[in-house]
Amino acid sequence: MKAMDWIAWSEIGLAATVLVILGILWRRRLRFRRERSARLARPFDPDEATILDRDFPRWRAIPADLQGRFAGITRVLMEEKNYEACGGLAEVRDEMKLVIAAQAALTILGKNDHDFFPRLHSILLYPGGFRDRGRRRFGIDDEDRGVLFGESWETGSVILSWDNVLAGGRNDDDGMNVVIHEFAHQIDQYNGVADGVPKLKSREDYVRWGSVMERHYEALKEASKTRDPEPFLDPYGATDPCEFFAVATEAFFEDPLDLEYEHPELYEVLAKFYGLDPAGWLESRPSVP
Repeated sequence: MKAMDWIAWSEIGLAATVLVILGILWRRRLRFRRERSARLARPFDPDEATILDRDFPRWRAIPADLQGRFAGITRVLMEEKNYEACGGLAEVRDEMKLVIAAQAALTILGKNDHDFFPRLHSILLYPGGFRDRGRRRFGIDDEDRGVLFGESWETGSVILSWDNVLAGGRNDDDGMNVVIHEFAHQIDQYNGVADGVPKLKSREDYVRWGSVMERHYEALKEASKTRDPEPFLDPYGATDPCEFFAVATEAFFEDPLDLEYEHPELYEVLAKFYGLDPAGWLESRPSVP
């Protein structure tokens, strides 16, 4: 075979190989889209609802017109993210994934540009407090500065303590929730910089965000020096702007009525960013006799 003929046949073979690979990738993408559509359309079954009633009762406050979307986002975060057991935890059971995913889903329920935390690949779960060299910390033990309950890494991981996941989910009105806190960091990190300024929609939004957040952050720093009276927001938010955003997000979802009363401007910018009004959910919820 002549050299030119050999080159021509080689090019044809390469082109055929590329077409085969593209066909495989295309079929995989179609299958993934079908699977995701099925996840987004599947409501919670009775057993899952029972688990959430026990371990994350706040989900019942979500309006009926958002319940299907909430279940779908939860399902995607349950089944498409990698969960890893750490620190002696035997396994991450499906019910544990459900409780974590449901709390995380709340943070993107009202957003249309979230893409299900595309940079997040792994959720590492410890049975309790853990030690790690990461930088972003939640709930540091006063007696041992090395004990952590949650972290969010720019490299695509969230690390959680299961004990604190349960405590935050079950006690749904104290403004403290490790899952919401760490997934707020993931939202903050989406634009590549963890600085307390997530990706916003317009220049006006950035101006408004900067003005409101800076004033409230500085006020919390001052209030945290004496804690007399104890500030409404967790003083841990005075650590730096990214922690302030995470702490404010916890209060927004866990204690929205009081946040709206104590810091109406802060509530307003968070409501616009998250596309939700959780204070309105609680105000419209029927009272229990």
